[in-house]
Amino acid sequence: MNATVLIIGCGALAHELVGLQRRNQWTHVRIQCLPADLHNTPDLIPDAVRKALDRYSSGYAHVFLAYADCGTGGALDRVLEEYGVERLPGAHCYEVFSGSRLFAQLSDEEMGTFYLTDFLVRHFDRLVKKGLGLDRHPELMATYFGNYRRVTYLAQTHTNELSAMARQHAKYLGLEFRQQYTGLALLDLAVQKSCINGFSEL
Repeated sequence: MNATVLIIGCGALAHELVGLQRRNQWTHVRIQCLPADLHNTPDLIPDAVRKALDRYSSGYAHVFLAYADCGTGGALDRVLEEYGVERLPGAHCYEVFSGSRLFAQLSDEEMGTFYLTDFLVRHFDRLVKKGLGLDRHPELMATYFGNYRRVTYLAQTHTNELSAMARQHAKYLGLEFRQQYTGLALLDLAVQKSCINGFSEL
């Protein structure tokens, strides 16, 4: 069956999106992800999404963007409005995974929180240490993380290995550690709800 729905997603969600595609048997869906490194340069996300829409969206009955605002300050929404494309709800993937109510609770408990997901735990060295230049200039640690007090690992899976890695990352940053299991249910629901019109029209 030819794909008739296109999901353009953040590379940090690629593993989860493919997993949802398999579990839901979305044989009519194509997933195209952008580089996860864009996490460190949110101002580049809107233009990258525009280019992806121009390149990949032709010929699909429905297109959906698996990004939240992700630090673009509304610039991403302005691009999507031009194309008539919807995105994941919320300010960032952390809110998508946890839900708005829990995320607000976590923020109220400690505003100075640096959040990790399964993906960011696995790729911490590349995206945080190297991505922010901390491996070459450790003196930048205070610049980037001086106002943080806690690392909260929003876990999509129950794995001792990732939990241990997340604790080590918190220790490296010199921050207290908290873990909160989220699973994938809310991401699954958000994708299905946002794409339901596109799916039902096929």
